[in-house]
Amino acid sequence: MPSSLAILVSKCTIFPDQKSHVETLKLSVSDIPMLSCQYIQKGVLLTAPPFSFQDLVVFLQQSLSTTLSCFPPLAGRLITDPDGHLHIDCNGAGIDFLVVKSPTLSVNDILCPGDVPGCVKEFFTFDKTLSYSGHFKPLAAVQVTELADGVFIGCSVNHAVTDGTSFWHFFNTFAEITRGASKISKTPDFCRQTVFNSQAVLKFPTGGPTVTFSGDEPLRERIFHFSREAILKLKYRANYGCLLTKQTNSEIVGKLSNDNWKSVNSNTEISSFQSLCAQLWRSVTRARKLEPTKPTTFRMAVNCRHRLDPKLNPYYFGNAIQSIPNIAPAGELLANDLSWGANLLHKSVVAHDNETVLGGVEDWERQPRLFPLGNADGASITMGSSPRFPMYNNDLGWGKPLAVRSGRANKFDGKISAFPGREEDGSVDLEVVLAPETMAGLENDADIMQYVSQMELVK
Repeated sequence: MPSSLAILVSKCTIFPDQKSHVETLKLSVSDIPMLSCQYIQKGVLLTAPPFSFQDLVVFLQQSLSTTLSCFPPLAGRLITDPDGHLHIDCNGAGIDFLVVKSPTLSVNDILCPGDVPGCVKEFFTFDKTLSYSGHFKPLAAVQVTELADGVFIGCSVNHAVTDGTSFWHFFNTFAEITRGASKISKTPDFCRQTVFNSQAVLKFPTGGPTVTFSGDEPLRERIFHFSREAILKLKYRANYGCLLTKQTNSEIVGKLSNDNWKSVNSNTEISSFQSLCAQLWRSVTRARKLEPTKPTTFRMAVNCRHRLDPKLNPYYFGNAIQSIPNIAPAGELLANDLSWGANLLHKSVVAHDNETVLGGVEDWERQPRLFPLGNADGASITMGSSPRFPMYNNDLGWGKPLAVRSGRANKFDGKISAFPGREEDGSVDLEVVLAPETMAGLENDADIMQYVSQMELVK
């Protein structure tokens, strides 16, 4: 891996090109717990544009200014009122825009097999910045990095302002406007008259909260690619409790091929993603060599927009997520087959309905608290992001991204992020962050590695 030799060329503030029609937005029960989380850092790797890099920078600055007018909260700042309630002041203060050059790095350096290269972390700003810092720092930043034969566009956004759904809505809109759209196709909904609106107050120490996990432990990070066919095989195992034979392989893959992360019988059938998550839970637990009685936790974030009755607008802007912890003793998880763990995950997701969401809101109001991100007991896995997110819809005018990558934010032993595969056919890339010895054990676990396929480099 050549040295990245990242050179900061320029830094400026991008302002919305129109005055905001939104004055303030109150942070909700789903937003406030994220104030101790670091800024979301996600970005896309692209081939070089068919015009100069200097022209690209100008285009991006112009389109970003227009995009901010569609998403005025991102150009604002956090404020706390005298009663302790937190709001976004949509004051048009702007966001950071950085231009960086890494002339010795190529696209294939980023896509190389093995661990994600450390240079990827240099594609983002606001490193290790807590979301509470939005009181005095921009709520978002965009960094465009020129590579020897490509471009990386990294976006950092305050996690108390957006969840993954809203993050990618913003990114997709930015790409849409960059492509030349005169009108955006999906308008964000800034309504705050929802079940997440609350009068409860979370009190903070002077100076704000601290991060809830250690960021100093040694970690390894890899992208594991699972093809559509491999995941359908996992789904078959999870639902029918056996491996596919050569005779049944094509028949079953054909039977399950209509599953695109949302099964027709979603209340009775274990989904593809639940099957993949269960396999990961088992394999990581085995690699950790835990005592059989040690409780293990697989934590999943769920989008609540469609779980409420009535449903929220799918383009509701902000956080509308809750966490589902699934707990099982290590020995019991491993002694049973894949379907046992997958069924635990499936039942908890199906049960997370309107009443469960409302119960979670009421529970938080009784005891306001921050989200405890991390792996304090050494036996937890936290699944973030989603293969449903339209990450490859970020065509800026010369082709869809080659890959999605993330920064250093919110990473610890056991943090997993799910990305759709570039094929957009039901394949999945899992970004896996583990302690070095656990990662080595996972790489030698045939139970999961038989489903992993090699991602191709750019030719």
